[in-house]
Amino acid sequence: MVQFIETTRQPEKVVLVGVICNSREEFKVHEHLDELDFLVDTAGGVVQTRFMQKLDKPDPGSYIGKGKLQEIGSYVKENNIDLVVFDDELTASQNRNLEQSFQCRVIDRSHLILDIFASRARSAHAKTQVELAQYKYILPRLAGMWTHLERQRGGIGFRGPGEKEIETDRRIVRDKIALLQKKLQQIDKQKTTQRSNRGSLVRVALVGYTNVGKSTIMNLLSKSKVFAEDKLFATLDTTVRKIVIGNLPFLLSDTVGFIRKLPHHLVESFKSTLDEVRESDILLHVVDISHPNFEEQINVVNQTLQELGAADKKTILLFNKIDKYSFVEKEADDLTPASPENKTLQELKRTWMAKVSSPCLFISATEKENIGELRKTLYECVKIIHRKRYPYDNFLY
Repeated sequence: MVQFIETTRQPEKVVLVGVICNSREEFKVHEHLDELDFLVDTAGGVVQTRFMQKLDKPDPGSYIGKGKLQEIGSYVKENNIDLVVFDDELTASQNRNLEQSFQCRVIDRSHLILDIFASRARSAHAKTQVELAQYKYILPRLAGMWTHLERQRGGIGFRGPGEKEIETDRRIVRDKIALLQKKLQQIDKQKTTQRSNRGSLVRVALVGYTNVGKSTIMNLLSKSKVFAEDKLFATLDTTVRKIVIGNLPFLLSDTVGFIRKLPHHLVESFKSTLDEVRESDILLHVVDISHPNFEEQINVVNQTLQELGAADKKTILLFNKIDKYSFVEKEADDLTPASPENKTLQELKRTWMAKVSSPCLFISATEKENIGELRKTLYECVKIIHRKRYPYDNFLY
């Protein structure tokens, strides 16, 4: 990946923009903007305010209406805003028109996520995957993007594959994509060889929404020190550790977290990393039960697993962060349907344990609550597969 010049600088001032269309509910757009706020924080920016607009459909030229365009433009000018981030993907012409109107940089959610991935990539594998995704994102946007990439400086949205000389020829970009794909294929062959050298041990993969505590659980079970942080996408590279519970060995892998509206190019580029998920025997689906929208996050993960062809695998549903779960009692005259936060933890446990056929556990990785139950369940699930694979290893049990 091309190296970028990073200098000490003040956090960028950011404005968020979301659009409520006929097909969307207003509270959902608020939730998406909350997550976008967290993404900006992860990228190193500071959100000053957010704007929302109700439209029948996005404007083809500027995505938002003229009145809102002027309102945001005035706020940007008066408050010296550095960056405007839209929650939905913008076309090249929309991006260009918005920047001309606001006189500041404009990026969309996909660009922001790619930027975070670029800052988090450490291994050659992750860097190659991110760079490939960046070039695929840039290819249809060349007309408006190259002027940005010409300026080699830090900041949100500038961790792209820039060049000292501006490349306007799409053929050159396609050649770069082809070279990166070839490089990725070579790395994938090495990874496949590494996986084959592990033998036929039972494989368990940690999956889940980003920032649900997968790496913390990996550290707890393996007694290792995988990087864990209360930020989105703290883990990009897949980490595999050998775990032994009751003399029964198996492999545990920690994978990149999922998120709603994950850029398509990023999913395509990271499919090789997610081979650990496809080739696993058991999925440990980690859920942040303290998150108000954890049910939607479960659906996002299940949909992504479906796309990866891994939805039919044996799954343990693991609700993490029970120490942070908060219960809000409904008023006596409140007739609205009960939401997750209106249920006690015990009610929520009974609901989910009755709803799913797979094992369903509730733990706190940071407080080490119910970890014994997790180890016992893992042992029993791994044992079933291990017995089929090694029918004469009964001395282990």
